[in-house]
Amino acid sequence: MPSASPRGTFQVIAQALRERIAAGLYEGGVPSEAEIGQEFGVARTTVRRALRALEEAGDVKAVAGVGRAVAGGADVAPYERIMNDLLGQIRSGVLAAGAQLPSEAQLAGQYGVARGTVRRAVRELETAGHVEARHGVGRFVRSPS
Repeated sequence: MPSASPRGTFQVIAQALRERIAAGLYEGGVPSEAEIGQEFGVARTTVRRALRALEEAGDVKAVAGVGRAVAGGADVAPYERIMNDLLGQIRSGVLAAGAQLPSEAQLAGQYGVARGTVRRAVRELETAGHVEARHGVGRFVRSPS
């Protein structure tokens, strides 16, 4: 059993992985928890904390049955790409609080996808609390709480 890691070791590991992601070293996916633990000489829980920090920062994402992949890579589903783009516009202020989102048809044409794909992206934003639907009127950006 490895000895306890010093406090903050997971942050050092997360930063090292973040730099590798930025350099494009993990195009095929992030190494397994065991591989990372062996490389850095730490327990799996330390690796999991580092990976969780990367997930929370949006650098990596868990892919069911596969492992972890670099977020924003080519394997991103179309609805996630739309959702991330709209969320970026909301966070940057391009879509300010109270602003109405374009219609599903407009967004579908803009992104070159089916309306169902747009509907899923917007529904995810609603679930996360960034957007609210007003029956018969449209969807609007919620003010930050």
